[in-house]
Amino acid sequence: MTTMLDSSRQSGKAAHAAPPSTGRRSKLLQYNWFGGLAGWLWLGVVIVPIYWIVITSFKLQADYFSTNPLAPPTDPTLENYRFVIEHDFIRYFFNSVIVTVGAVAPAIVVSFMAAYAIVRGSAVSRFLRTVNAVFLMGLAIPLQAVIIPVYLLIIKLKMYDTLGAIILPSIAFAIPLSVLVLSNFIRDIPKELFESMRMDGATEWGTLWRLALPLTRPALVTVTIYQGLQVWNGFLLPLILTQSPERRVLPLALTAFQGQYNINIPAVLASVVLTTLPILTLYVIGRRQLLSGLTAGFGK
Repeated sequence: MTTMLDSSRQSGKAAHAAPPSTGRRSKLLQYNWFGGLAGWLWLGVVIVPIYWIVITSFKLQADYFSTNPLAPPTDPTLENYRFVIEHDFIRYFFNSVIVTVGAVAPAIVVSFMAAYAIVRGSAVSRFLRTVNAVFLMGLAIPLQAVIIPVYLLIIKLKMYDTLGAIILPSIAFAIPLSVLVLSNFIRDIPKELFESMRMDGATEWGTLWRLALPLTRPALVTVTIYQGLQVWNGFLLPLILTQSPERRVLPLALTAFQGQYNINIPAVLASVVLTTLPILTLYVIGRRQLLSGLTAGFGK
């Protein structure tokens, strides 16, 4: 009798031990091998051009045409970076900084206040609902479609060939998307918090800066980095609205290393590397809040 009980216990343990191996086998079958392979292929598509840009920027122009394009430089040199810096790169850099800060900072402030007013007042104000609709319509208007009216307007304002000619349209085109992101984020803040601030005697202005501003920081970082990237890499507005070399920004300054019959490719790529470093630094600093802001505000 005891032997039968022991055998039944052992068989029960074996029956209970079987599912883990079955579970591991089912997990292996559930792996998305195609998705993983596609992910590695996409990583290669992204990494190879970046690798080529960096290693080529350390090559001399003669070595670029005589060696394998993907081979590391046998004699790395900083000559291209010295050449770029000596040819007014510092001036172009500061022009880009002025345009980016001058466009992004006002756009974010205006968008934040507009988003707060739209979320808090749309239920009782037809005007604010109309303003929100106008902002949403702005998302459907591409820059290329209105570049001629923008050019004529800048001429009328006598701002042609100035950095302000780039800043004003950049502010206008940055506001619609910024308002959309910020308004969705503010809309997810619990209404009880706003009611508590009102019962404590806070004005709408105080609630805006003491409650909404701290809670929307991830969204503010997100739109700041995104709009900063758009303005920093902008090419069409500087090309159309400026003319003199003193007003060039970094994307437009790349043409300075291209002659009529030749182009200094390693110098151009060294300029690309130097142009990318500020935005890369900004992303590294705010990457956590950027990722959280990209997914927040749209969960309901």
